[in-house]
Amino acid sequence: MSTRTSTSSAPLVLHYTLRQCALGQVLVASTSKGIAAVLLGDSKSVLISDLQQRYPKAQLDTGGPLLHRWSDTVLEILVHPTLQHVVPLDVVGGTDFQRKVWKALRSIPPGQTRTYTEVAKAAGQPQAVRAVASACAANPLAVLVPCHRVLRSDGGWGGYRWGLERKQQLLQQEGAI
Repeated sequence: MSTRTSTSSAPLVLHYTLRQCALGQVLVASTSKGIAAVLLGDSKSVLISDLQQRYPKAQLDTGGPLLHRWSDTVLEILVHPTLQHVVPLDVVGGTDFQRKVWKALRSIPPGQTRTYTEVAKAAGQPQAVRAVASACAANPLAVLVPCHRVLRSDGGWGGYRWGLERKQQLLQQEGAI
């Protein structure tokens, strides 16, 4: 997983496409290095607005040479989340702590869950449980960085940036619940 901060001198160009899946609309955006965003929602215009807000200085273009193949893989992962797929990721932005959390989330196997406390420990800051929840909410890569696999310590759902129904559906697909 490639990561970089938003202080790079080269202008950020994001190519994006909108697709339909069982979870609703999905926006997949990429740089030339890999997938930078997977956003879920019900409205194409809201998803494009979300991408613009996340990357206000980026130049947004539809399509792109590798995007079609990568978006096909993302759709396959959304349908079969337990299959292991390798797609290049190019995480743009995020704080150091958020990137540690996102890395910890990627280590949670399909069909398993962790608590926010366990993720905080895995990220090296066991007291930062609320910050883990915030990092999950800021995650730009739905399903590829599986924040849906994080539950409250009491077994409750907690939150999910893209809606609790989607979180439940993903966990059911994976056999985690």
